[in-house]
Amino acid sequence: MSRLCELLGIRYPIVQSGMGRVAGPELVAEVSRAGGLGILAALNLSPAELRRSIHRVRELTDRPFGVNVWLHPDLLPPIDPADIPRARMADALGAVNRARRTIGLPESEALPARREDTIAAVVDVILDEAVPVWSTALGLPSSDLVARCRDRGVRIMAMVANVDDARAAQARGVDLIVAQGADAGGHRSTWRPGAPSGVGTFALVPEVVDAVTTPVVAAGGIADGRGLVAARALGADGVLMGTRFVATRESMAPPFWKDAILKASSGATEVTRAFTGLPARLLHTRFAADYDASGAAVLPGLLQSSLQQDIWAKAASEQNADYFPMYAGQSVGVIRDLPGAAEVVAAIVKEANVVLGRLSTTKNTEDTEDTEVQS
Repeated sequence: MSRLCELLGIRYPIVQSGMGRVAGPELVAEVSRAGGLGILAALNLSPAELRRSIHRVRELTDRPFGVNVWLHPDLLPPIDPADIPRARMADALGAVNRARRTIGLPESEALPARREDTIAAVVDVILDEAVPVWSTALGLPSSDLVARCRDRGVRIMAMVANVDDARAAQARGVDLIVAQGADAGGHRSTWRPGAPSGVGTFALVPEVVDAVTTPVVAAGGIADGRGLVAARALGADGVLMGTRFVATRESMAPPFWKDAILKASSGATEVTRAFTGLPARLLHTRFAADYDASGAAVLPGLLQSSLQQDIWAKAASEQNADYFPMYAGQSVGVIRDLPGAAEVVAAIVKEANVVLGRLSTTKNTEDTEDTEVQS
């Protein structure tokens, strides 16, 4: 049994990413019921909404699950839009207004709404509800917060994108480290200016495994049983998958996002700051292409996304994939179906066992050949 399974009390070393606009209670419960670990997306939920979502997961399953909440410094507390330099704000507004004109929305000079300062309260809900796993990214918990989690029996899973942050995560006392390669969809888990985040999964994972004693979970470019076996061979105790679970029936992603994943190749993604102000890997869109080509500034602290909510809403209502953030990793090239989440877990386990069996047969044949040569 992998240390991941042993620590969390799950059957299979498969974790579903808590990706925003995707991971609701139904998806989370389905993954956990199937023997993996479902993770609920909570970054944009109020404390009351999160508590209701946790209760809904528990109505659907009694298996372990997790909640994902970031700890990015720009959100603790959230940046006040009024503090953004006027020229930078005007530059971003100009680029966003060009997109508004293109899709038939009125222009606006209104400042983006300031995010609610709720992360501390949301973490309190996780602790109060004694959720089995707190998944965090883009920052590390304080030593005091780690101690509070231990008191409540909450395991901490921290995502990093480089080996230095992995060492720092271990020093803080987290229970699991997710090594996020550059192949991964969604936001890069970096928060220190200049910290590297461009190392691919299968280069980063063994480096992190060698640097820490904490169990490591591999993330990025993994969507099937072959990837699970490869990650385990590199020393990871399990895998975290986001894109594969976006393309499932229980995912909250709109149909056009799921459909785009099914049609995409591995070269169909890019890393851009255009949608949220933070670097994230998504499927190619006209919005990101135009924004990046314009050279316009982006706003920090997720204010960039606050500026675009009307665009995303109209794009979703019109099934317009060109103006909606469709997070996806480079694993899109091997995803061609839209099953239920439990079917995904079962298929990954089945394929991993087939791959292991084939490798075992190959090894036995090679051992026989070696014996024959030596004799």
